[in-house]
Amino acid sequence: MPPEMTDGSRLRAVIAGSAGNLVEWFDWYTYSAAALYFAPIFFPKGDQTAQLLQTAAVFAVGFFARPIGAWLMGLYADRAGRKAALTASVTMMCVGSLVIAVTPGAATIGVAAPLILVLARIVQGLSLGGEYGVSATYLSEMAGRRHRGFWSSFSYVTLIGGQLCALAVLIVLQHALTAGQMKAWGWRIPFASGAMLAVVAFWLRRRMQESQSFVTADASRSQRGSIRQLLGRYPREVAIVLGLSAGGSLLFYVYTTYMQKFLVNTAGFSKDEATEISALSLFVFMAAHPLCGWVSDKVGRRPMMLVAFGGATLITWPVMTGVAGTRSFTVALCLICGALLIQSCYTSISAVVKAELFPTALRTLGVALPFALANAIFGGTAEYVALWFKSIGAERGFYVYAMVLAALGFVVVLSMRDTSRFSRITED
Repeated sequence: MPPEMTDGSRLRAVIAGSAGNLVEWFDWYTYSAAALYFAPIFFPKGDQTAQLLQTAAVFAVGFFARPIGAWLMGLYADRAGRKAALTASVTMMCVGSLVIAVTPGAATIGVAAPLILVLARIVQGLSLGGEYGVSATYLSEMAGRRHRGFWSSFSYVTLIGGQLCALAVLIVLQHALTAGQMKAWGWRIPFASGAMLAVVAFWLRRRMQESQSFVTADASRSQRGSIRQLLGRYPREVAIVLGLSAGGSLLFYVYTTYMQKFLVNTAGFSKDEATEISALSLFVFMAAHPLCGWVSDKVGRRPMMLVAFGGATLITWPVMTGVAGTRSFTVALCLICGALLIQSCYTSISAVVKAELFPTALRTLGVALPFALANAIFGGTAEYVALWFKSIGAERGFYVYAMVLAALGFVVVLSMRDTSRFSRITED
């Protein structure tokens, strides 16, 4: 039998699992944070919207690799262990970041530049497709029954932390380098830094403790990570994850990723202002997660998600139109922070809700695969769809699209039981 988990051992497990998660998301979001600078390097033709549209298309391609990564890493994690899968995923992310950091622009190698960029993002997409499911599963299994919402919220704390670090690095570079230097080579620094940090994360994950749930699972190896078993025995749970992730992923990427471009391209803020607003709002968003996770341990997961999706359905239109119509730094920041605080009622417990739906033998695959599919279809295309609506002169159509998906999430929550009371994670 594995040793009993203490608060200290839980904390060490959370730190070990979260550190690598932060690095992975830093590497992933560096692409979005630096896109305003490298878009003309890889896609020199067209105006700013056209360049960002092409860059967003590559961002979406990386997302479409995530379901494949979720499937492969889900199989691997449910059969070989959470620790082995987490170590493999951070290695792949390191390779992708390093390739982007050293790839010359289109002016030097022509069409090969965007092709290499696409391949690097596919590698990163495969990595991240597995990372979310495995890290969500690992943190939820190591958390303990009474504080599972609180501890597992650090999955998104480090996810947002990675994005915040990517923006922070960009802000430092914007102040340390000239605009010409940023455009020429400064944007490469975050990608190179991410590759080096991934090496550190690899070392930390090699020393992680394996999940007790995985160690004590009595399912045979042939039953672990089986798509046939997953779809045959838990179709309703898979549908729930798909429904929650569709609206949740889209709203997350609207406010945390696309918003930086929206502030520049629609609201008329400078690149520096947009980056600073994004960084400050992300810090508020990140800080809210442990509190929301703790509240979910007291009142349940379902009430929190009803607030998140119901609130998003009501506020998306006024927030987006409000940001688009203001030139006040403070007003834009407050509107975005308000939307993110409501969204945190879902994202803080997103990992644990999905993990609690599935048994140990199929948990990683059950969390990762439907989440990655919904993320690819709705989250990964958020920027592209938003920019497409703008390019045809119907930008507000995107706001309606986001509201409809939020309403879908609300309906899904109404149809499900509270996972904190009917959890399939039996270990404490």
